Amino acid sequence: MKQTHLSLATVLFSVVSVSGAPETGDSKTSASRSTEPGRVRAAALNYGNNKTSTCYANHFLSQITKETNIRAHPEFQPVKLESNDIYNFPFSVMTGEGRFTLTDAQRQNMRNYLLRGGFIVASAGCSSKPWIASFQTEIRRVFPDTKLEKLRVEHPVFHTVYDITYSRYTRGRAKLPHLEGLEVNGKIVLVWSPDGLNDTGNAGGNCCCCGGNEIKSAKKVNVNLLAYALTH
Repeated sequence: MKQTHLSLATVLFSVVSVSGAPETGDSKTSASRSTEPGRVRAAALNYGNNKTSTCYANHFLSQITKETNIRAHPEFQPVKLESNDIYNFPFSVMTGEGRFTLTDAQRQNMRNYLLRGGFIVASAGCSSKPWIASFQTEIRRVFPDTKLEKLRVEHPVFHTVYDITYSRYTRGRAKLPHLEGLEVNGKIVLVWSPDGLNDTGNAGGNCCCCGGNEIKSAKKVNVNLLAYALTH
């Protein structure tokens, strides 16, 4: 059920970039050229050695526009993790399968992005265990003094737009979606799930879920995460 936990009508979503981005002498990026005033843009991160996040379904971007006063562009913009383009996007997703290693430049930019107001949702494609292990290793390198903490049912990420107290999964019993948050200065800046938040059945193209345990309510969870990222 849609809820009204947020006073979304009073939130002005003219902000389409992360505050405090590093200054450069570069010309306008493709991301900034494609930005529409008042419309939130979300990035699909490219990282490691050409890993992409193309299999993260974008349906929740249209859904949040229908359900709230947040105006989101309905498609992701591919952005390199090490690029300054990332600072044009307040919300980013990171997914994939198999092992990966971030470069030093990617680690530093990821840290800066999150410290300066950016938000990342990370979830392995097909619940890939090698990807999960790689992500856990890399996030410890990026934030060595901060641990991911499992989010409890009362956390606002489960209640910003929809009340989510449990979800069906591809297999197994229904339960509260497993989300872990990275908190910096009292604010959650990254949410990771070992389960499938990327809703690959609706991602189109050559995307599929090859045996992963996907969260059936992933679209609603992602709506909540985007609303949370923009209002907290």
